[in-house]
Amino acid sequence: MIDRSFIGASLVESKLSIDAARLKFFAEAIGETNPIYLNGDAARAAGYTDIPVPPTFLMAGTMDSGVMFDMLDRMNVPIGKVLHGEQQFDYLAPVVVGDVVAISTSIVDIYDKKNGALEFIITENIVTNQNGKVVAKMRGTTVVRH
Repeated sequence: MIDRSFIGASLVESKLSIDAARLKFFAEAIGETNPIYLNGDAARAAGYTDIPVPPTFLMAGTMDSGVMFDMLDRMNVPIGKVLHGEQQFDYLAPVVVGDVVAISTSIVDIYDKKNGALEFIITENIVTNQNGKVVAKMRGTTVVRH
C-alpha cells in the first residue's frame, strides 16, 4: 500500500519553455493538422499572439523535469506497475511560443480499489506563465497495479 501521508505533498516545481520547433514536432507526432499549431501566421490570423500549445502539451513540463518519476520513487512505486489512468486540462488563458511556464504539482488523493489490487494517485498541477498568471490547471490519475 502506498503511504497515505503523501496526500497533500507538493512536488518540485517544473519549468517549461515554449519553443516553436518543439510544438511543431509534438503536433506532427500526435497527428494534429490544424495550422494554428504549426504556423505562426495561421495562429496570429486566428487571434493568438503566436503558435499556441496543443491541448495535451503541458504534460511535457512534468515529464521533462522528472517530477513524476521522482514522486513514484519516493513512494516506492515500481515504474513497471504504473499506468496513466486519466488526464484533465483546464485552460484559463492561451499558452504560446515564447512563454515560460512554471508547473506546481501536488498530490491530492491516494485511494485503492479491488481490495488493494489497484491504487490511484491523484495529482493536481497549476500552470503559471512568466507574468505570474495562472494559465492552466491539470488533474491526473496514476494507476498502480499490485
